[in-house]
This record gives sequence, structure tokens and C-alpha cells, in this order.
Amino acid sequence: MTAFTTADILLPRLTSEGMSKWAVVACDQYTGEPEYWEATRGIVGNAPSTLDLILPEAYLEEPDCEERIADIHENMANCLKNDLFNVHNDCFILTKRTQADGRPRVGLVGAIDLEMYDYNKGSKSQVRATEATVAARIPPRVNIRINAPLELPHIMILIDDVQNTVIEPLLEKKLQTVYDFELMQNGGHLEGFVVDGENARGVLAALDKLADKDAFNKRYGLQNEEVLLYAMGDGNHSLATAKECYEQKKRANSPDAELARYALVEVVNLHSRALEFEAIHRVITDVDTDDLMCKMTEALGLSYDGEQKFSVIIGDKTREFGITRPNSNLTVGSLQTFLDGYLNANGGKIDYIHGEDVVRRLCADGSIGFLLPSMKKSELFPTVIKDGALPRKTFSMGHAHDKRFYCEARIIRK
Repeated sequence: MTAFTTADILLPRLTSEGMSKWAVVACDQYTGEPEYWEATRGIVGNAPSTLDLILPEAYLEEPDCEERIADIHENMANCLKNDLFNVHNDCFILTKRTQADGRPRVGLVGAIDLEMYDYNKGSKSQVRATEATVAARIPPRVNIRINAPLELPHIMILIDDVQNTVIEPLLEKKLQTVYDFELMQNGGHLEGFVVDGENARGVLAALDKLADKDAFNKRYGLQNEEVLLYAMGDGNHSLATAKECYEQKKRANSPDAELARYALVEVVNLHSRALEFEAIHRVITDVDTDDLMCKMTEALGLSYDGEQKFSVIIGDKTREFGITRPNSNLTVGSLQTFLDGYLNANGGKIDYIHGEDVVRRLCADGSIGFLLPSMKKSELFPTVIKDGALPRKTFSMGHAHDKRFYCEARIIRK
């Protein structure tokens, strides 16, 4: 039995037009662009929307954060009180996302058993983090989730299904359509279909085969390694937050513990042609850029010859460097290790940015930006299996507007 299973999934009783206002992009996008979220509010207006059920991380450090969280919990309770949702019992939801570039991406929404998930580096659990989890980022998210009656997932988990045995066969089935609408803000188009009964059992059987330990070890050239079936794609800290909330409720013998044991996620095949790994860049503010560059040059042996290449943006100038004294197998690892140490010693703030154009715009005011190379997605599973979690924010799957939009919900509190 694998960690991914069916769930009782809630979907709002809305028209296609209403769904276009209901679904908004993941809260960890556009963190340096509050104007995006202001525009989203303008689109939504007073219509039912997941915008009122999440806390965009652009506002995470605002002084009214606690008030926003209280509003979120009240809005969730009102959604349930006002009977906004249809309940689809014991099922998956097959998603068909047509991205803004026209490429289709399919996924499967269901529940992950948090008993089979460990985000610590070196974990041998069936569900594992692909990047380092920052413990300090979990408590603010726990404050949102711990008393929330609902969860809405932006978590995407990857399976390495080369033969397309789990999700893709569902495209040939006749399934009930539960939504079909345009996403806002260049998000593309989204369709959803109920997968239950025999079709759901077929998914679970295919996952069981993919989880066979002997086949797993043969696939990666290993011996007697525990199976990594589910690797985090997006939403690493959100799943870690769900795990922490579950552990707290389990220790307290809470009546909500069994509901909290599971987290709603979307599973996607790593081999989807629409899925591309892109670098996540860095922008540093509130630092002495000359001092930072001087100490980085010394610590990493920056030159034009090192194999680990990256670019530095200060104002309107861009320079390429190579690292000759790396401390990691990946460029992002070497850079991140230095930046962590420097910021801890000297202060300053780091933002993780999707898109080179955004980095250049943010650096126009004197901030310093770092453009990093992308990793190959074929490297993901073998690297996590052999080396453990990658440095945090190593990769992103696609552009910000292609990220998962909130749509489905699940009750997590009695």
C-alpha cells in the first residue's frame, strides 16, 4: 500500500465564470510583487475565492498578519456554514491543465499519508523532500493551518513513471467532468474529472507496482534501498507544515488527528513534457554589495574559469563568474551556503525569484541579484536517493503563472 490514496474532496458549487474567480495561484508565488496580489483582488472583488482562504507570502511579514489569519479561518467556516461545496467521496480528481504556452499537464489530486513522509535530509521514507526544509519557515504556516477547518493544496508531488502507467491511462476513460474554466492572470485553462470506483483502484494497483522494492532498486542501480516513490516538486514547506500539525494533534490525542494525518496534494508524472525544471534566482537587499562580493570572491574563489557558473546583477550591469572552490556538487548549493553564512553574520534579506526579468527589475534599485543555471529533471530522483535533499530553492517547475492554482479543498478539522 502506497502513501497516496483517495479522499473526500470538496469543490465549490460555482459556474465556470465563478470558478475563474475562485482559483488563485499558489501563495508562495510573486512574493516580491504585491501588485500581482492587488490585481488579483481587483479581479475577484467580493466573489467566493480561495484568495480569502490563503495568506499570500507577500504579506507574511505585514503587521496585520494575525488578523489576516483569523479572517481566513472565519472565511473557511463561512464556506462550510453556507454550504458552498459539493462533496466527492472516496475519489481522486484528475486535472488537465493547459498552460499559457498551450502545453497540457495532467495530474491527480488525492491524499498523502503523513505517516509515510519525513522531510529530514537522509530520510528513507516513501515520501521525501527534494530540497532542504528550513525549520524557521514552518511555524508561521502552522499558525494558519493548525486551527483551519479546511486545507487547499498547492503541493505538487512527483512520481518517476517512465512507462506512464499511473495517471495517463485515465485519459482514455469516460470520467465525470467537475470543472472546466479559464484561470486568471495568464494561468491557462483547467479541467477536472472524478476518478472513483474501479478507476481509482486501477491507480492504486499501478502505484503498488511502481513501489515494488526489487524493481525500484533495479531501476536506479541500487541494492536493498528503501523505495522513494513520491518526491516533492512544489510546496515543500506546506507539506512539512501539514506534518508538524499532524504530529502536534497526534501527541495531544486530538479528535482531529486522523483527519490531520493526511494532506491533499496533486501527483504529477516527472516525465510530463509540460514539466520543465527552471532555476530559482536570488536577490539580496539591505547589504553592502561591495563587501558581499569581496567576501564571496575570497570564499568561493570566483573567477571566469570555474565550472560552477552563475551571473551577478548589480544595477544595470551583469557579470558572469565561475566558482573554483565549490562546497557543493551544484552551483546553487555552493552559492546558498555562502549567502546563508554571510546574511547570518551581516544581516540583509534574501528573496527567491522566478524569472530573470523580475531579478533585473528588482536589482535596478541597488539590490544584488544572482542568476543560476537550471538542473536537469532526470537528475532529481537519483540525486535525492543517493545524496538526500538538495539545497533549498534549487529548482522551480515552470513559470510562476504555471504553478498550481488552488481549486479543491478538504476538511481537516471536526
